[in-house]
Amino acid sequence: MLALAGCGEKPADAPKVPPAPKATAWPMTRGGPALTGASAAPVPREPTVAWTFTAPGPVNAEAAIADGRVFIGSAKGRLHCLDAATGREIWSFETKDAVDAAPAVGGGRVYLSSNDGKLYALAADTGAVVWTFATDEKISSGATLVRNPGGPGEWVLVNGYDGTTRALDAADGRVVWSYATGNYINGAPAIVDGRFVVFGGCDAQLHVVGLADGQVLRTIDAEAYIPASIGTFGKMAFCGNYANQTVAFDVEAGTVAWKYQDRAMPFFSSPAVNERLVLIGSRDKYLHAIDRLKGEAVWKFRTGGRVEGAPILFNDAVVFGSADGRLYAAELAAGAELWRLELGEALTASPAFGANLIVVGGEKGTVFAVRAGPAPAR
Repeated sequence: MLALAGCGEKPADAPKVPPAPKATAWPMTRGGPALTGASAAPVPREPTVAWTFTAPGPVNAEAAIADGRVFIGSAKGRLHCLDAATGREIWSFETKDAVDAAPAVGGGRVYLSSNDGKLYALAADTGAVVWTFATDEKISSGATLVRNPGGPGEWVLVNGYDGTTRALDAADGRVVWSYATGNYINGAPAIVDGRFVVFGGCDAQLHVVGLADGQVLRTIDAEAYIPASIGTFGKMAFCGNYANQTVAFDVEAGTVAWKYQDRAMPFFSSPAVNERLVLIGSRDKYLHAIDRLKGEAVWKFRTGGRVEGAPILFNDAVVFGSADGRLYAAELAAGAELWRLELGEALTASPAFGANLIVVGGEKGTVFAVRAGPAPAR
C-alpha cells in the first residue's frame, strides 16, 4: 500500500547529496596579483586524469583558468584555449617564439607574454588580436592584472627581459609608467598591500615600486639573482635565489627578515605562501616547507627529480610536480604524502587550479587535467 506524506506515515529521509563544489578560477600566474599560489579550496582527493590535450611542443608554461576555459602556452609559441570540461581546443594563437609564462585573463581578454618580445591582448572568446605591445627582448614572465588605483579601468603589469617593468592601460596597451632596473627580469610583478609592485631579477635586488606612479621606493639586496616570481603574504615577500637560499623580505621596512638554506642547490621555483608556511621547490629534488615567521625548516618532501614548478597551496594540503613525472599532494602539518599521480612526463611547469581541475603541462607536450573522484563514464 502506498503511504503518502502527511497521511499518517513519516516519509523516508531523502538521501543526502553533497553540495557541488564551488567553481574555482586561476586567472593569472600564481592565482592572483599577490602571487600567493594559494586556493581556498580543499585539495582534490582520489585524483584521476579527467582529460589530456597534446600541444605541438613542450609545455613549460603555467595555465590560466577562467570562465570555463583553460589557456595554456607551449614552447612552439602557441597559446591554446581549451574547454575546461572536455579539453577540446576552442581556438589557438601563434606567436613567433616560445610561450613560457601563464597568460592573464580578465575583462573579456587574454594577455599573452611571448619570447618574441611582445605582449598580446587577445579576445578571450575568439583569440583575435586587440592590440600588441613590443619590447626589445623576450617576455618570459606572466602579466599581472590590477585595477587602476587612481581611476576606472584595469592595468596590465608586465616585466621584460629588457630589465623594465611596465604598467599598460588594458584598454589599448598605452604605457602608463615604466621602471628600468638595468638587468634581466624573469618573474612576474606582485602586488603587496595594494600599494607596491614587487619583483626581483638578475641584478640580485628585490625592487619595491609604487603602484600608482612607478617610482622606486626601495631596493633590497637578495645576494644572488632571483630566477622566478616571488610570493607574498601581507607586507612580506619571499623568493628563492641562485645562492641556494630562500629569502624573506619586509617590503615596507626595506629589510631582509630571514634567510633559509639547506643544501648547495638553487631554488628555481616560485613559492606558495599562507599564514604559516612558505613552500618552495628546489633542484635538490625536495619541496621545502619553511616557517613563514621564523625562516626555520618545518619539513621536507623528497621526490625523484628536480622540483622547479611552483606548488599550489590548498586549505588542507600542497600539490606540486616533479621532473620525475609525478604530481604529488602532501598534508601541511608534517608533509605526509596524501597521494601521488604518475603522469609519465617530466613536470617543470607550475600547476594551476581552476574549474575544480588541477592543470599542468609536461615536457613531451601533454596538458593534464586532474580532478577528484573516479573518471567519468564514457
